[in-house]
Amino acid sequence: MSVRTSKVAVVTGGGTGIGRATALLLAQQGFHVAICGRRPEPLEAVREQIAIGGGVCLTQSCDIREPEEVSGFVERVMDEAERIDVLVNNAGGQFVAPAEDISLKGFRAVQRLTIDAAWSMTQAVANRAFIPQRSGNVIFIGFSPRRGIPTFAHASSARAALENLASGLALEWSQYGIRANCVSVGTIASEGLEQYGDEAVTEWARTIPMGRLGTPDEVAAVIGFLASDAASYVTGSVLTVDGGADAWGVGGYPPPPSPAN
Repeated sequence: MSVRTSKVAVVTGGGTGIGRATALLLAQQGFHVAICGRRPEPLEAVREQIAIGGGVCLTQSCDIREPEEVSGFVERVMDEAERIDVLVNNAGGQFVAPAEDISLKGFRAVQRLTIDAAWSMTQAVANRAFIPQRSGNVIFIGFSPRRGIPTFAHASSARAALENLASGLALEWSQYGIRANCVSVGTIASEGLEQYGDEAVTEWARTIPMGRLGTPDEVAAVIGFLASDAASYVTGSVLTVDGGADAWGVGGYPPPPSPAN
């Protein structure tokens, strides 16, 4: 990063999808951005794009599931920028499976990446930057529909925990001038959808009242609002960005009763 600034934003999973769109937008808003992810190539592409626009971006390969790597990343940002103002916990991952087929190992893997890793990063940033400087802003990424998603029991429960974590931290850390919110996101047209196939994606789009998938830029715009001074009185909230899917309340027909063996 090499340049010290009064506005620094950290985005996990900043090389693709919502993370990439968020990093680019925050750079446009005047933040110096620090992004991490497991693959260096996408991170470097984002850094180059931000540099073309005159912005500053620090990148570092980091597996946020590993506390030592999280600590090293946060220390590097603090060494080069001296402060962190916004943390966007965007990184995550999941897989499709009927609940009865999700092994304990698979369940724990999703929980580890979604909850444990987000907490590791949040606590590291809070202890190293937010609490000492008496200001900070943490944004978690949740899931919509918020009531649960078939074949995503592991991921939905983990993302629901982030909503509760955001509200809990908003209450407990308000004494330090720290805000915490969650953006619960519906089905977004990004690289992550490719693994599910066109048929599944088309079916998901049919359940959305607005009749289409969202875009990473639309989610980033909401995150950008929360990161800005315009949201200075917003904390402990869940902002749902899903084209109306959660409000609709019907995501398709339930499965028929299964006959007894």
